[in-house]
Amino acid sequence: MKSSAISWTWFHKLGSPKWFYSISGRMLPWLAIAALLLIGVGMVWGLAFAPQDYQQGNSFRIIYIHVPAAMLAQSCYVMLAVAGVVGLVWKMKIADVALQCAAPIGAWMTAVALVTGAIWGKPTWGSWWVWDARLTSMLILLFLYFGLIALSHAISNRESAAKACAVLAIVGVINIPIIKYSVEWWNTLHQGATFTLTEKPAMPAEMWLPLLLSVLGFYCFFGAVLLLRMRLEVLKREARASWVREEVMNSLGREMAR
Repeated sequence: MKSSAISWTWFHKLGSPKWFYSISGRMLPWLAIAALLLIGVGMVWGLAFAPQDYQQGNSFRIIYIHVPAAMLAQSCYVMLAVAGVVGLVWKMKIADVALQCAAPIGAWMTAVALVTGAIWGKPTWGSWWVWDARLTSMLILLFLYFGLIALSHAISNRESAAKACAVLAIVGVINIPIIKYSVEWWNTLHQGATFTLTEKPAMPAEMWLPLLLSVLGFYCFFGAVLLLRMRLEVLKREARASWVREEVMNSLGREMAR
């Protein structure tokens, strides 16, 4: 009972722009450092030292970029849907800030996944693009991201834009299980899941360990970039608040002291 009360208190405190700005400032450096280390080690290990695949040779190494980007693109959209629910039900401003700031990051990750998938598909399938169920549903995900970004800019009233984007994010999340299970529901060229947290990897440890590091690094990178974008957006939206003026004055004082 006590832990539940603490959780709800923390949840409601998270809805405060001032409290979010404070806690995110402490988290941001750690996420940035973790992202740099994990991506650096994972990429160098995977691209330079992991053994060749017995079927695909060195072409498989694109996996260390493609898989983390694809996983993050889908996870990001799920986060948008959750933010949409929180914004509609609890009317939290931070939820809309998170949705607006995460959508461009998710769009970029989806684009990276599609481009790297095409690069991987050329030597594997002999074609840059096929209208495969997995590829098509990922392309739809990119259009959903574009739709959210366009809708956010098309509606001038912030409250109306927040509601519209929240509804689109919630409705569009139905595409995520389609992406995940497309290789099982339809006869597709795309291979099954290369990496999951629930099943034993089919690859040897020297191949999947750098992939795990890359995945974790991409998520830390996402967290760092998202917090940075959200902090800037919070300052923009709360520009007239007294705590923002105090924060700006403190920052100027620290800069002058240097």
